[in-house]
Parts: sequence; structure tokens; C-alpha cells
Amino acid sequence: MARTFRSEPDAVPYDSADTARWAVEADKRPGRTAFQRDRARVLHSAALRRLAGKTQVVAPGSRGPAWDPSPRTRLTHSLECAQVGRELGAALGCDPDLVETACLSHDMGHPPFGHNGEQALNEVAADCGGFEGNAQSLRLLTRIEPKRFAPPPDAPGAPEVSVGLNLTRAALDAATKYPWPLGGHPTDPASPKFGVYEDDRPVFDWVRAGAPADRTCFEAQVMDWSDDVAYSVHDLEDGLHAGHIDPNVLHSAPERRDVFDVAVGRYVPADTDPAELAAALDRLLDQDWWPHGYDGSASSQAGLKDATSQLIGRFCLAAEHATRARWDPGHTGARLTRYAAQLVVPREAALECAVLKAVADRYVMQRAEQERIRAEQRVVVAELAEALTRRAPYGLDPQFRALFDAEPDDRARKRVIVDQIASLTDASASALHARLTGPGGH
Repeated sequence: MARTFRSEPDAVPYDSADTARWAVEADKRPGRTAFQRDRARVLHSAALRRLAGKTQVVAPGSRGPAWDPSPRTRLTHSLECAQVGRELGAALGCDPDLVETACLSHDMGHPPFGHNGEQALNEVAADCGGFEGNAQSLRLLTRIEPKRFAPPPDAPGAPEVSVGLNLTRAALDAATKYPWPLGGHPTDPASPKFGVYEDDRPVFDWVRAGAPADRTCFEAQVMDWSDDVAYSVHDLEDGLHAGHIDPNVLHSAPERRDVFDVAVGRYVPADTDPAELAAALDRLLDQDWWPHGYDGSASSQAGLKDATSQLIGRFCLAAEHATRARWDPGHTGARLTRYAAQLVVPREAALECAVLKAVADRYVMQRAEQERIRAEQRVVVAELAEALTRRAPYGLDPQFRALFDAEPDDRARKRVIVDQIASLTDASASALHARLTGPGGH
């Protein structure tokens, strides 16, 4: 029977269906909640650790005018997203461990070289269902990351298979940004965004049983906004710290037009009035704490840190207050969870966040040397995939070699090769590429 989700806030916001696991297992140590166990499993996973070697905006080790020996990576971004999400979720009544688990795991499926690698790997995987980092995260959490093995639920006597970290239904749902398959976007069938590959549909359908179609749960919405807040603010901070962004240019009319052109169509709908974006930028520039200059001194670093804190607080409080006003108008402190509410992000806050993304995009990601680096990275992914397709199982890690040997056809074996590449860090992808394509590698 399909489950019916609660539609009103409840004094007991999570029930046994929320805490159920795909494979039933006993708790080894009483006293922990199901969501505390989920958080611990993600924190201790190899997949989370590998994010330390994956690009966030610029490749680890990249140098700028003021080189930072500790640039943000996918791991540090995930940790910062988790801190933001945990506090915002708790303020709205979510289980903080559940939201933190979603934030920690939301980028675990991303391949080497950031979104650039994701696009290149999608081209590689065109004949086996495509590639999308969010769909890969679900696959990793429910299949690839080895933690639990169990017989398939529909074949109890069959040999055991990996069920990944075997997280709870609520945790997997909270980590799902796009609850539809390729081509299933609710308003744009051509959208490249999707959250599940066809061969992962059984566990996806279990996670989403009874959920409103094409709607993410409340905790996923909190995770998504926390992701936007964390990366928009910290990308700006990193750009200023590295010397790529001069805050004075944001007062120049031509430079502002460039920023708004980047924002429109990429970070806001194409019909957004640039005047709204200008007003959003001006609201930020008018704040006493806005970093109008940055010279790398200790006082300047402290000022920049204060600005990041102010921005995060500004965006989170805007969403918290607007959501409470809509879903808890009596200010009773109701726990807003699962499908009992939807996060409300005021338009002004969304536009301010979008402008910050566009500033970092314009002055950091669009630098000429970054495009050269991205082109080289796309070559690495394409040539690595070609070499592995031609030579596999040689070149595959033992885990993926065994999976490759067990698959029945070329399409399924191609997916294993894609999984292998997605699991690599920037450095290990480059090293494997050099080994397979360099002198003596053919």
C-alpha cells in the first residue's frame, strides 16, 4: 500500500517509515537515533574523504595573485553546507542530524574536476543513461560505497549484494534534489538535471513511496538552500582572498552589466529584470560590513570573515522568517518536516544570492586560464574513458573490476567504467590517465 505522508505539522515528525532502511538491520549500540547513525556512516565514508581531492571552483593547488595554500574543495564546501543546513534545519524543527547527513552527502557523487568533469562524463555515458552528479550520489549511497550487503528485497534467497551505506528512507529523500529520472523534469523535459538512473529505480521508488510527485521533502529544500548560501558566499570570499575579485569594480556600470548578464539565464530566470539584480547588489553594497576593499592584512581578513558570517545569517534568517510566517503564522514553534511544509525563500534574498554567484562566475570561473584548464580536464576524462573501455578490466580498481566481470552486456559494463571514473579525485584521474595513455600505456 502506498504510504500517505502527513500534510500538517506533527508533534512526532518522524515515524517508522521515515527511519526504515532498504535492508533491515539491528542497531549495534542502543541509544543512538537512526539519523545519528546515518550521519556517522556518511562522515566515516571513503566517498566523503575523496571530496578533499575534488574541485570546488578552482583545482586544488591552483595559484592566483595571492595564492591560498588551503583552497576550498568539495569536502570543505560540504562541511560548510552541513553547518549551515544543520542550524537552519534545527531552527525550523527538522532533525539536525538528518539535515546534516543530507548536506554532507549531497555532492558525494560528483566526479573529478567539478561540474566540468560532470559535463564531460555525461558525454561519455550518453549510451548508458547519461551522467548526473545527483543521480550518482544516490547510486553511491545505495550501491557503490561498501558498508552493508544484503539479499535483494524481492529475492530473499539470492546472493547478497551491496546496499551501500543503507541509510534511512528520510536521509536518502533529504539528499535528493531532483526526484525524477532523465527527461522527467516536471516543467522542462529537456533539463539535464535528474536524480536517478534507470537501474537504480527500485531503491529510488522505495525512497519516494507515497511522496508527492516531483516535490522534494522539506529537509531536501533546506539542504538545497544551504548549498546555495554556502557556495555563493564562500566563492565570493575565496575570489577576494585570491585577488581575483576587486570589490571596487562592482560600482562600475559596464562591470555590473557583465555580472547581470552572467546571472540572467544561469542563476535567475531569463526574464528577470536586470534592475532587480542591480537593486539586490546595491542592498549588499550598502551594508556596513560589506568588504569594500581587501588587502590581505589580518584586519582585512577578519573583516572578510565577518562579511561571510553576515551574508550567511542574512540569507538563512530571511528563509527562516518567511517560512515560519507561511507555515507557522501563530509562531507556535511547530516542527516543520518532511512534507508538512515547504521552504520559503524571499525573492530579494534569492536575487542577492544569485548576484553573488554571478560575481564569482564572472571574475573567477571565467578567467582565461581557467577555461584552458577546463579544456585539458575534459580531454583527460574523455581519453580516460576511451582507454578504460578499450582495456577494461585492466585499469579498474578491484571493486569495479569484479562488477565489470559480472555484468551481462556492454551497456552495463560501460556504467561500471563511468562509476570508476566518477569515484576518482582530480589527482588520481590525472594519474590513471597518464598510466593508461602515456608511453607504454597502449
